[in-house]
Amino acid sequence: MTFLRFLSYEKPYIYLYMVGFLITAAVFYTDSSDSPAWGTFFYAFTLISLVLLGFLFVRYRQNLRVMRQMSSGDADSLSLEGELTRQYLEELKVQHIREMNRVHDRQNEHYDFIVSWFHEIKTPIAVLRLLQQTEMDANSLREEIAKIENYIDQALYYAKLDSFNQDYDIQKCDLLQISKDIVKTHSKTFIAKKIRIDMQADLVEVLSDPKWLHFIVNQILTNSLKYTEHGGQITISTVETPQEKQLLIRDSGIGISPQDLPRIFNRGFTGETGRKHTKSTGMGLYLAQQLSNKLGHYITCTSEVGAFTQCIIHFPKDEDPYLLLRQQTQ
Repeated sequence: MTFLRFLSYEKPYIYLYMVGFLITAAVFYTDSSDSPAWGTFFYAFTLISLVLLGFLFVRYRQNLRVMRQMSSGDADSLSLEGELTRQYLEELKVQHIREMNRVHDRQNEHYDFIVSWFHEIKTPIAVLRLLQQTEMDANSLREEIAKIENYIDQALYYAKLDSFNQDYDIQKCDLLQISKDIVKTHSKTFIAKKIRIDMQADLVEVLSDPKWLHFIVNQILTNSLKYTEHGGQITISTVETPQEKQLLIRDSGIGISPQDLPRIFNRGFTGETGRKHTKSTGMGLYLAQQLSNKLGHYITCTSEVGAFTQCIIHFPKDEDPYLLLRQQTQ
């Protein structure tokens, strides 16, 4: 930091000094006395100049000291502007650290999911290769292909979570029709495992994105099929209350333990059921809940080990209270 550069920041003090000097000179110049005390004036001018130089020297030394201390973070501000600027920079630093931690966490999530996804998709591929070398069973082939398709869907929708606002179209969706389409997709699995399907759903329309809602319901039904034993039953029903609309999917499967139930929507959580009975990425219900929240819905789950598991998708009413209020006031 050069002294000339330092002076450029101390211009207000220098300007104040020059104004004071000009006022003093004007007073002496307009003095009506015959012999103004010019000697006294120049003496005062010399003293004021020395004070200014001393003040600038002290300020210069203070600035040098503060600059040396800035690297350690213990520097004292020399002005109110400097103090406010330092506080602002500290806030920006904290925000930057939080944002970097969020980005790192997100990168770790992506990495963990990709690694898990690669491990899981290798299993159906290996089964397909084994079927290719033996007598190929059509049902087994369809089941493994369905697993691969489900894993691919999970990867695609997981990749779209951050860009959700660029790829959705809210419209009226028929819960009954969507449920029927998904059941039809899994019809071979229902038949192979001899699982009964009980459709108690009435015609209920909700506001949602049909493509994303189809994926959400499919993830829940896929889980029900995965953990329901041969000869079990899955019930799909709808409920409409004064507060909301609901889609209920209940199975007679192995159930979820009480300690695992609060965590089933966590990313990558498989729980005791997932570890003992079948391999799982732990992403299906996580994605379903995340997408539901982005669409303005949410999912709850109740279960009893060895008895049932029931997932409920909660939809808000279609009516917009603000729109109704505007219509009433017009």
